[in-house]
Amino acid sequence: MIVLPFSAYAQQDSFKAVDIDSSKVQIKTSDPANSTATCTVSDEPILVIGDNEEDEYQIFSSIRGTGRLSDGSIAVADHTSAEIRIFDEAGQHLRSMGRRGNGPGEFKNPFILWVAEGDTIWVGDYRPWRYKLFTSKGDFIRQVSLEPEYLNPSSAGGGVLDNGFTVNTIRKGVRGADFTVDDTLIVEVHDPRGTLKGSLVRMPNRPARPLREGALFMVSPLFSSWAMVDARGETIALAHGSKPEVQILDSNLNLKTIIRWIDPPREVKRNDIRASRQNYRNARDPSRWGESDDDMVSRDRPVADFFPALSRVEVGRDGWIWVRKYNRPGEDGGWLAFNGDGEFVCHMATLPGSPDEFGEDYVLLLGESESGAETVQLHRLSRPL
Repeated sequence: MIVLPFSAYAQQDSFKAVDIDSSKVQIKTSDPANSTATCTVSDEPILVIGDNEEDEYQIFSSIRGTGRLSDGSIAVADHTSAEIRIFDEAGQHLRSMGRRGNGPGEFKNPFILWVAEGDTIWVGDYRPWRYKLFTSKGDFIRQVSLEPEYLNPSSAGGGVLDNGFTVNTIRKGVRGADFTVDDTLIVEVHDPRGTLKGSLVRMPNRPARPLREGALFMVSPLFSSWAMVDARGETIALAHGSKPEVQILDSNLNLKTIIRWIDPPREVKRNDIRASRQNYRNARDPSRWGESDDDMVSRDRPVADFFPALSRVEVGRDGWIWVRKYNRPGEDGGWLAFNGDGEFVCHMATLPGSPDEFGEDYVLLLGESESGAETVQLHRLSRPL
């Protein structure tokens, strides 16, 4: 293997590796700073679900995932009710599926939702981590349990491909290690039946350690970089915040493209550290301040030498790659977008909510109503002509 350098950080224990074909990989390098091309989202959402307090179906305890179906309807996973609710393009409730329980089509703890090929709705559930599959009409199809078993959800990244393969992650640390030793993010691929195909890659991940003896709260070094994985449609994206690069694999696990962009390293200064600590204090309610907050702003908390280049990578429904730039204190770098061939397309400003799904001409965001209720917002997405 001459690419996928993340594997150089693999632990020395034995594991079943996926055979990755990198013979046809293309490297695409761009300089976004020299481009003024811009993608935009509509100032106002074209649909909001969750702001009508008179509609019981729009009251969510905690939204755990969303996805848009081919007819324009939207699926929403709600935590407490353990339901998947489908709403039409006007926000009217159409149907619900699932409930809390251990039977077929029931959930212990629904977590993350994907809409795959043929409008099949995949919903993660735990413990243990598995997938429940439904039709868009609400019929339960089957359950996919992973072998070997995952106890906890694949919350560090991953996803569902249109061919039924799933990409799942496990975070592993070294017992008793200090902050100088990275954790490891293991990225594994499972076939449509849930059987392990193998480890795709192992990536260094920022360490999480207690700052004080006996403390239960874990912190990572301030401004440290971490591993990122996303999978959707026919695309798997792998990235690490320490470098401006995303590696793209197709659904056959061939390394297709390495996307790189020019972004010189940014050194962390003392003013950045002070600003970060002050921003944290300003955002917290003083009446609820505790020991964990002391740890977050402690001078004993390690600090990285350089800022990460990126903080998030998302695969769009159409195969585009969306990269969230890492913001130093007081900065708003926004997003970068690359097409399916790895070419830089546009800059995009920070979104008015957390993106849950990018489509060709829309983005689904998680936000809040004026009363503080959780909402799903559909915004129109415009790209350069």
